[in-house]
Amino acid sequence: MISNQILQNTIEGLKGISRVDFCVLDTEGKELAATFDMAKDCGEAVLSFVESPADSQVIQGCQFFKIFDEQRLEYVLLADGETEDVYMLGKIAAFQIQSLLVAYKERFDKDNFIKNLLLDNLLLVDIYNRAKKLHIDTEVKRVIFIIETSHEKDSAALDNVRNLLGGKSRDFITAVDEKNIIVVKELSDKDGNKELEKMAKEMLDTLQAEGGDEQIHIAYGTIVSDIKEVSKSYKEAKLALDVGKIFFDEKDIVAYTTLGIGRLIYQLPLPLCKMFIKEIFEAKSPDDFDEETLTTINKFFENSLNVSETSRQLYIHRNTLVYRLDKLQKSTGLDLRVFEDAITFKIALMVVKYMKYMETLEY
Repeated sequence: MISNQILQNTIEGLKGISRVDFCVLDTEGKELAATFDMAKDCGEAVLSFVESPADSQVIQGCQFFKIFDEQRLEYVLLADGETEDVYMLGKIAAFQIQSLLVAYKERFDKDNFIKNLLLDNLLLVDIYNRAKKLHIDTEVKRVIFIIETSHEKDSAALDNVRNLLGGKSRDFITAVDEKNIIVVKELSDKDGNKELEKMAKEMLDTLQAEGGDEQIHIAYGTIVSDIKEVSKSYKEAKLALDVGKIFFDEKDIVAYTTLGIGRLIYQLPLPLCKMFIKEIFEAKSPDDFDEETLTTINKFFENSLNVSETSRQLYIHRNTLVYRLDKLQKSTGLDLRVFEDAITFKIALMVVKYMKYMETLEY
């Protein structure tokens, strides 16, 4: 359960304090971590020690110790030396690794619970019973952050993210697939949308500083106040991540509460979208517009249909902008200066963007 790297770091730290060499082996005599080479010649001795009833023994100039996970033998620890001091230091080292086993098992149990909670795999009664056994508060404010990276994640990478972001012991950091890391963040009563945006920005800055050129996106759901609603926040964050790729691809952070009409369009069936576009543009499609027209349309929407401000930002005369809008009206039948037509056109552009995205997923 404990990674070999963690075991190696542990015994190296113990050696740095005690100046005694250690080695950790599995029950078949395979070396897992070591600070000296003598363990290579101890295979048969380890197997004999495993079969013996003794919990500790001196063999070939080393102190041997058994380390149990509950009642099951998990590791054999070797401490280099036969003196009483080495025996005491070996007992301390064995206790330290035993404590790591307990801590990692507890974290695994909590991690397993959180994963099932996120995926809606638990009955309501099981949620509260297991939360109580694991000493997890059921009535605090929480929110789900999903961190998507451009590289697949293994357990070591997940541990690295836990070290970077896991400053608060009551937060949970886990993963349910290869690319997304999930942060179940516990909040104070004062935390709101402004604080969530700040937290997401801090996570992004921390991970980008560590990951270099790795592309990172963060999405988060709404705040929930009961543990049974955590899966709701997770589904919202997941939807925000997906919708953000379509309509907010320039953003690194997307909140569920900011999805707007994009959330509705994302849930439309494709045949209905195609029918809508055909009704609005007939034989024409927004993809057929030239770059100049599309730039004009987008800038006009950015400036809330303000002709003067749009022409100023495009560095063109007001009459030139009016001419372009008139030309667009003739080809589509929609006048963007009329609010209702502008809304229809804006929705149509978003629907086309959604359709193009869905087509890429099919291939």
